[in-house]
Amino acid sequence: MTPPSGVVLLTDRLVARGGLDRVVAGAVAGGVRWVVLREKDLPRAERTALAVDLRAILADVGGTLVVAGLDPLGGDAVHLPAAGPYPPPTHNLVGRSCHNEAELNRLTTEHYATVSPVWPTKTKPGYGPPLGPAGLRKLIRTSNVPVLALGGVETPEQVTACVKAGAVGVAVLGAIMRAPDPTETAASLTSAYVEAVTPVLTQTRRGVTQVSTPQTATKGQGK
Repeated sequence: MTPPSGVVLLTDRLVARGGLDRVVAGAVAGGVRWVVLREKDLPRAERTALAVDLRAILADVGGTLVVAGLDPLGGDAVHLPAAGPYPPPTHNLVGRSCHNEAELNRLTTEHYATVSPVWPTKTKPGYGPPLGPAGLRKLIRTSNVPVLALGGVETPEQVTACVKAGAVGVAVLGAIMRAPDPTETAASLTSAYVEAVTPVLTQTRRGVTQVSTPQTATKGQGK
């Protein structure tokens, strides 16, 4: 299974305007193809039912639901916290949250990682200190797996900065969950990502077309 890229949506039903299903459907309409189901406080039966609903929304566009925690809730993709377990469980897709070089160096069979926080975040006030694009770039250079930038990503300019730092995508929560129009917000962030990763054609003085590609590859990607 291909690791996540682009704009990845993290769920939070407690702040989702108009209900979680509505926000996820809106984000998908705006171009989101990856959703990470959090909601860890729910009983397993309720969380499983929610996973079924979200997978149905994503199925129409070939999207993928990743479940935070060890239990994929009937799927085959999970995202683990930095604390464990090690080694990770065997699933078709396993991601892990990381915050520093030591945590990135502990990765074994994971397929991707999130690195956070890049900027201050309303979801976790005081969480940090923020890495900023320079700190993100430094950690990405040490990673053996593709990296998603997480934490305080709310604007197209921030998406662009993360891609330029080497991230294969951004993980977004509040900017979409709290948005009056999740479709519009998701489309704006997705467009910024697409523009940032699209090769630029430049014409030289000799009339030769050159292709300039964004620097999004990390050491060891393709694991």
